[in-house]
Parts: sequence; C-alpha cells; structure tokens
Amino acid sequence: MTAGKFIFLIWVSLNLCLMCVSLGFVPDDSILIDCGSLKSTRVGDRVFVADNSTSYMFTTSEIILAKTNSTSIPSSIDSILYHTARIFNTSSDYKFPIKRQGRHWIRLYFFPFNHENYNMSHAKFSVSAQNITLLKDFQIESGYLLREYSLNITSNNLVLTFLPSSDSFAFINAIEFFSLPEELIPESARSISSQGHNQSLRNQALETVARVNMGNEIVSPQNDTLWRLWVSDFNYLKDKNLAKFESNVKAVNFTRRGPTENIAPALVYGTLTRLHSEVDSKFIANMTWHFDVDPGFEYLVRFHFCDILNLSPGSLVFNVYINSWLVSRLDLGILTSNILGAPYFMDAITKTTDNGKLNISLGTSNIGENPSPDAILNGLEIMKISNSKNSLVWDSKTTSKMKVGIIVGLVTGVVVVILAIAVIVFLLCRKRKHVVHTKAEEAFAVCEMENKYSKETAIFSKSKLGYSFPLVVLQEATDNFSENLVIGIGGFGKVYKGALRDGTKVAVKRGASESQQGLAEFRTEIEMLTQFRHRHLLSLIGYCNEQNERIIIYEYMENGTLKNHLYGHDLPCLRWRQRLEICIGSARGLHYLHTGSAKAIIHRDVKSANILLDENFMAKVADFGLSKTGPEIDETHISTAVKGSFGYLDPEYLLTQQLTEKSDVYSFGVVMFEVICGRPVIDPSLPREKVNLVEWVMKCNQQGLIEEILDPPLVGQIKPDSLQKFVEIAEKCLAERGTYRPTMGDVLWNLEYALQIQEYNKVSVSDLVGVSMSKVFAQMVREDMR
Repeated sequence: MTAGKFIFLIWVSLNLCLMCVSLGFVPDDSILIDCGSLKSTRVGDRVFVADNSTSYMFTTSEIILAKTNSTSIPSSIDSILYHTARIFNTSSDYKFPIKRQGRHWIRLYFFPFNHENYNMSHAKFSVSAQNITLLKDFQIESGYLLREYSLNITSNNLVLTFLPSSDSFAFINAIEFFSLPEELIPESARSISSQGHNQSLRNQALETVARVNMGNEIVSPQNDTLWRLWVSDFNYLKDKNLAKFESNVKAVNFTRRGPTENIAPALVYGTLTRLHSEVDSKFIANMTWHFDVDPGFEYLVRFHFCDILNLSPGSLVFNVYINSWLVSRLDLGILTSNILGAPYFMDAITKTTDNGKLNISLGTSNIGENPSPDAILNGLEIMKISNSKNSLVWDSKTTSKMKVGIIVGLVTGVVVVILAIAVIVFLLCRKRKHVVHTKAEEAFAVCEMENKYSKETAIFSKSKLGYSFPLVVLQEATDNFSENLVIGIGGFGKVYKGALRDGTKVAVKRGASESQQGLAEFRTEIEMLTQFRHRHLLSLIGYCNEQNERIIIYEYMENGTLKNHLYGHDLPCLRWRQRLEICIGSARGLHYLHTGSAKAIIHRDVKSANILLDENFMAKVADFGLSKTGPEIDETHISTAVKGSFGYLDPEYLLTQQLTEKSDVYSFGVVMFEVICGRPVIDPSLPREKVNLVEWVMKCNQQGLIEEILDPPLVGQIKPDSLQKFVEIAEKCLAERGTYRPTMGDVLWNLEYALQIQEYNKVSVSDLVGVSMSKVFAQMVREDMR
C-alpha cells in the first residue's frame, strides 16, 4: 500500500468517526423521503431519498407528483423539502420495513401550494399508522407545518395510510421515519392526577405538542442528535417581568449516570429561564408558561433542569406545578449530587381541563430554614397521549354530542327518580295517614329552614357578613376554579376572581392540598377576620370547609397588590401622593390592629404583597393567616416560632423568637423603602452592594445620597422636606431593637405630616404640625367608629 493510499484511508476513517460523533445516535431504522421529488435531497448531513425509493413499498391508484417555486416557502435548513409533494386521490399506503421493534418517530411535513388542478389549501384528509389515527379530516390552508409522532412498533413493518375525505384529496411534502434511542420515551410515568401512580405508555402513541428551550433561545435541528427543533419560551411566558434568561453552555456536564444528549442537547441544558423576584419564603409569585392543548387528552410532560450558574449551592429547592397540581418539590442539588452543570429531567402525566389550558409553573419553596430564592427551568416537552379509541385527534363534535347525551340522560334519570319517589310517597300516604301527617309536619319545618337558608344566601353578599358557603356556590362563582381566573398564588394556595349570583365580585383563596399552611392557619385567618372590621383591613365575606377544601372568600380588590404596582408588572406608575396615601391607609389598618381591642393583634406578615388596593387605590391590609394575639397587659412579648417572609422579618424577633407589635413596625419600614425605591427587597441580579434594599438605602442616606434611591418616575415629584420626613420615619422603623422603634400611631402621624408638607406651600411648621395632629386624631376617631 502506497503512502498516499494509507493517508487517504486514515482521512476517511477520521471523517467517519467525526460523523458518528456528530450524529451521536445511529438509528437501526431510518427512512427519509422527499415526497414528490424525482431525486434525492440533502438536508444538512442527512439525505432524503426520492419518492420512488426501494427502501419502502408504496401503494396508490395513480402517481401524482407536484412541484413549486413559490417564494412563500419558509427560509430554513429544511425548506427545500417543501418544494415538492405527492398527491393522493384515493386511499394510499406507505409500507416501511422494521429492523428493530420499539419506539419510532414519524414526522410529516405539510405545505399547501397550488399545482395545476390541485389547490392544496383545499385538501382534506386523514392519516393513520398502526391502527392509530394521527390526523382526521385534516386541512391546512396556509403556512407550513411539521407533525411529529412516536409509536411503539411491535410488528415487522409499519403501514402509513393517507385517506382523502369525500370529494377531496390528500398530500404530503416529506416523511421522516426512524427508530429512537431506548432511553428517550419511558415505558411508564407518574400520573399526577391519579394519586401519583405510574401509568403505562407501552401501547400508547404520542404526538409532540410543544418542544421548548428556556432562556429565550432557539435550538435548530442541526444542533440536536435527533434533529429536533426547540423553540424559544418567550412567547409562552405569561409574566415576562418575573423571568430572567441565563446562558452558560460551557458549564453543561453530561455525567455517566445522567441524561445523554439524546434526551436533550447541551444547548438546551446550557440555557435557562429563572424566576426573577424577591426572596419570599411564603412563595407569592410563580413563573408560568401557558400552552393551548386539546381538551380530553392526557399529556406526558417532560421537564429539563440543569444548574449552570451554581445557584444556592446545596439548597436549590423549588416547586413545579402543572395547572393547580404540585408535580414536585424539587431539590435539584440532591438529584444531581450537587454537580455543577449536571442535567436532570423529570416526566409526569397529566389530564387537561375542558378548556384545553395547560400551565407550567415554577415557584420558590418555603421548605427549610433557608429557602432558595431561585427556581429554574431549562427545557420542556409536552406530548399528547393517544386515547382509548387509539386516536390522537380531538373531535369537538363528538365531545359536544357526548355532553348533550349526558345532560339528556341525567335529566331523564332525574325525572324517572322523581316520578318513582312520587308514586312511593302516594302509596305510603294511603297506607299510613297518621305517619304521613307527622312526616309532613317535619318536612314543613325542614322547608322553613331551607327557605331561611336560601334567603340568607341571597342577601349575604349585600350584607357582607361572614358566612359558610357551600362548595358548589364557589365552583359556580369561579367557573369551577378556572385557571383563567387566577389572580394570585401564595403559600396557602391560589386566589381566584369570582362573581356571586347577585353580581358581587369576590376573591376566593383556595387552599392547595399540598400546602404546608394547613388547617391551623385557615382557622386563624377566619377567627381574626371575624373579630374586627375596618375600612383599611380586608373584609371577610365567607369561607368553605367541606370535601377537604379550605377556602376563604374576601371582598374583591380591583387593583391588586401594592407590590405589583411598584415593580414586576406593566401597570401604571403610582404618583407620590398615591404612594403616601397608600402608606397612610396601611398604617391606619395596622394601628387599629395594635390598639383596637383589649389585646393587640400582631399581623406578623406585613409586606407589599399583603397590601391590596381597591378601585380607588385605597389600601387594605390582607392575609392574617400568621397573625397572633399580642401579650397580656403585664407582659412585654409573646414567645413563638419565627414565621413571616424573608427580607421583612424583624431581626430581633428572628434572634429571640419574642414577638411584639414592633415586629410589624419593622416590616412596615421595609415596605416604606419599597414604596420610595420601586424595587424588590432582595434583588440578586443587582451589584452586591444593592442586593439588599434596606442596607442599600441606609448606606445612601448616611452618605447624603438619598435622591439616588428614588424610583425614577418619582424624580421631580417629591418636595425635599417630604422625602426627608418619609425616609426618617422609615429608618426609625428599622431600628435593630424594638424599643427604639416608633409605634404604628407615631408612624401614622409622621406619614400624615409628610403628606401635609407635600401639599402645603406657605404654612409655618407649627401650624403644619397642628393641622397634621388634629387631622390624624380626627381620622383615627372616624376609622375606629366605622
């Protein structure tokens, strides 16, 4: 052998090795067809064979091949596949031989272009494979479409059938058919809607509904070992302000025991979307992606995780939800042995609601002494599971007919039962008149009670008195707890906007079955709310405690939380006067809690998320689940376990576990800093010296740089004296020891003073103080009388 030949052989071997490495996975079965084409077509490093290839069998009544030079074909690496198509006037089959049984992918490419007598946008047809209905009466009028299916093939061949609908035809532009790695699709997965039991997928077909790469990055098919397209998550995010996109592909470390690149490529695990909000141990915010799916089906949802940023080493714990179901309280550090960049994925099966909405949510967990502020997701796949009819097609007509049939059946059954009861009662009446007479009197008494009950229900929402609601009333008010009506999520559960039959708007807080805040806090909040009524404290309307449901109903606050108006949402900016009045209203509510009864009531969770705003932006303090009755007259404090929200906790209470009203004062001081700065209490995305809001503001104030902390929209709105007074009282609230902090009454007076300074121009200080003191005193009297 000559030296030249030897070098050539080495070059060929090296190239073959490189090809194997680049491919990552070489399928046993692989048939790629450029339908309608007379020659093979190269797409990246793959070859799509011509439509007359001998690698498969094709049965049809006539051969109709189509070609177009349309400029509307999408510009992508596989766009050449949309230039040709095969058209079917009758039922036609592709028959693929199988070398290895097991999971295979079928990808179907569609692009409706015009060709002579065939306008493909008018085509209507069905597609089936292995007795599984993939498409039924399918029609695509414009654009291009790729449909992907996974079938577990247990025979020596697969028949793919195209069946035109009546007086129509079918078409296909390209087909991919190849076997999958064994580890890709599990034989079973945990079903979150059936008490966590494993559900078999062995005989089920799957259709890919969504394949999403987090981090707002697209991963193209040529960068995936299985030629998958991963789209960006940006358009699926419900609240983009809560999300932060991160990338560090070099950090991805495919360990020996973890997922391979066949599960997802490094470009997926190397980017993530991160919950970007304040640290909140009670978890009031979720990062949510919304997907529209077909109702009535179960879905396999695959989550991809990889800590590429070394977030909260050893304690990256967060919650993962599908709709209202808690999928997992995930401790990613433990699952990946705290290896930086080690990928992890998790599968779950869920069933969608009738409205076809599927929400994926992440939120920080409140478990542990130091709950992590972070929650991350790197990738997501959603796959529809074939139903009992071996179909992946949603038939809206059948669903409607079934609903009508069920309703008719129920009505008929009820009528029959009523008639039967009437006959029985009539017979009993004839046989036992004296017994019937007694029963009639009892029934009359029951009817009287029921009438009274229904009258109370009718007038309840007008009287606004606390009341025990039947669960069915709340289901009706919230459209059966529709995800579309969720207005907030907290440690207790979700809050829904609702409307009672008389039109009264309500907020319905429904305790999650997995919530760590249990029956004790449910009772505490109801008991607290029934003890007092004040225009600056959120009013209790009622509650429900049946069928293991713990639900509290409040008056509805049109403008949501103070927190949402300060940051994190695209809401109109609050003016300085509005912010002052909100602080004053909140202070009045807390002052009433501390002084309005024989024993003080300590809120214990004062924060901007628990200050709600009505349609006129009047503030009301909310969420009394952690509240405690204050100490006896001869005592200075109560000893209790530390509870509250990180960033707002009184440091003295945290160290000593001794709770006083001054703990609320400290938390309120933090809220005041949020109000003037318009940013979260903890913001890890900022430079180190600015991460902690309290420390940063204190430092700026000491250096005489107080104007640097202002929320930009407030610049030029605040009079220097008003600003100075506001910051001065907030700083006093944040004294390390409670004895050095003002009472809520003092805070209220100073806030009124700051407002008066802002409003009055030519008034002496003594006059101003007199005006403020008299106004505060008069307002306190009015509030307490209400």
